[in-house]
Amino acid sequence: MNDQPNRFDTAKVAARRNFDEARRRFGTGGDGELNAYGRWREHHPQFNKTIWVVVALVLVGLFVWWLLPGKAKNDMPRGMGGPQPVGVARAVKGPIDVTVNALGTVTPLATVSVRPQVSGTVIRFAFHEGQMVKAGDLLAEIDPRPFQAALDQAKGQLARDQASLVNARIELKRQHSLMAANATSQQNVDNQIATVKQDEGTVVSDQANVQSAAINLGYTKVTSPVAGRAGIRTVDVGNFVSAGQTTAIVVVTQLQPISVLFTVPEDNIGAIMARFNAGEAMQVDVYDRAQTNKLATGRLAAVDSQVDTTTGTVKLRAMFSNDDGDLFPNQFVNVRLLVNTLQNQVVIPAAAVQRGASGTFAFVVKSDKTVSMRVITLGVQQGDSVAITKGLNPGETVVTDGADRLRDGGEVTIPGGQTVVDVKAPAGATGGGLSDAERAARRAKMMAACGADMKKYCDGMTGREAFMCLREHRDDVSDACKTEMKSMRRSGGGGRPGGGPPG
Repeated sequence: MNDQPNRFDTAKVAARRNFDEARRRFGTGGDGELNAYGRWREHHPQFNKTIWVVVALVLVGLFVWWLLPGKAKNDMPRGMGGPQPVGVARAVKGPIDVTVNALGTVTPLATVSVRPQVSGTVIRFAFHEGQMVKAGDLLAEIDPRPFQAALDQAKGQLARDQASLVNARIELKRQHSLMAANATSQQNVDNQIATVKQDEGTVVSDQANVQSAAINLGYTKVTSPVAGRAGIRTVDVGNFVSAGQTTAIVVVTQLQPISVLFTVPEDNIGAIMARFNAGEAMQVDVYDRAQTNKLATGRLAAVDSQVDTTTGTVKLRAMFSNDDGDLFPNQFVNVRLLVNTLQNQVVIPAAAVQRGASGTFAFVVKSDKTVSMRVITLGVQQGDSVAITKGLNPGETVVTDGADRLRDGGEVTIPGGQTVVDVKAPAGATGGGLSDAERAARRAKMMAACGADMKKYCDGMTGREAFMCLREHRDDVSDACKTEMKSMRRSGGGGRPGGGPPG
């Protein structure tokens, strides 16, 4: 414990000694007085902060200067920058579908609100909410005892009146016998005939009463009129229900088969009716709200008889078996109606189509890993694929990803090492930039202007390596070389349609 203060004192003495030594070295003279540098620092306390700010600015400037050559890469002529990595696809020949897209609603063929047809108290339910039921299945039962009593009463009345009819007929037969023996009058015979007819009418009425009572007794058992799914019931056991009430006991919705109602513009109705009237089965596909999952495939079943003048559309109905239950009543769906299928079309991914001032075009990759701009004419588009009616031949390779940084004649690299085969362009195909001959002439002219500079700064280098070297020494080359490089930069090397720089 006694050694602890001694160690602290020793450390304090050493620290003081080091501080005095630093003051003598950087701020004071040998006699302890401040030297000129120390006195200047004493009068300018912000000097250290200023030094650090200047150093930081210098570092930032060096960093920006280091980045500028890479940034200027896109401003150089083609072939003088690094190849652009791109994604490619090959144009193929095959079929493409002509479809009509629409919005639709899943609509059941039958939605039945089951209401009571007799009045009484509900004594039990024979289904569970959401259960699939068949036509004729028992859903609920109303207390049948009053209706059974009414049926028994009607049957008793019928039996009594039938007995009266039998007795009247026997009496009529006896009156006929007496009339034959001149033992009775004609009036008595006529009266008995009327009595028999009256009793026959009474029996017919009683039979109708029995049938009516039996029907009412049958109505105490509430059954499903269609096959489908039973919904949420609106009454409970013990509730009193009345015949003709507006509130349904339960709603049963038919699910199999099911339909989808959708509308198409009146401009498309001609092509649709041409195939529909010919009796061809027209395929209809339905997708979910996001158009990512295909829910079902069915066929066109009906076309409305008139155009809706308020919207200029025609309503159509498509039928689906819905065996797996993917379509739900009143569900919103996207509909795709197959109108026709075009064969032997040149098809490319829609991502390969570019648009510029001169119209639609695509970048075609050649075997030397350079791209050529080709004006194309679009046909039918199906999803992510589009038909090309003019400008491409099957087998040609087009750029699908990275085209926004390309120019006509630019060099590209294809990840994965995919090979490119040169395919002859279709007759009459036009490009958006310079032809191969024009590009070759332009490069030859530049080599002539910059030959001496190439030999001076880039001796022994060829191809892209030589152009990269020349770009690095662009500030030191001759005036003729600078002029030619600026000329190529202004022309954009053929550029994109409209002469604009790449996006």
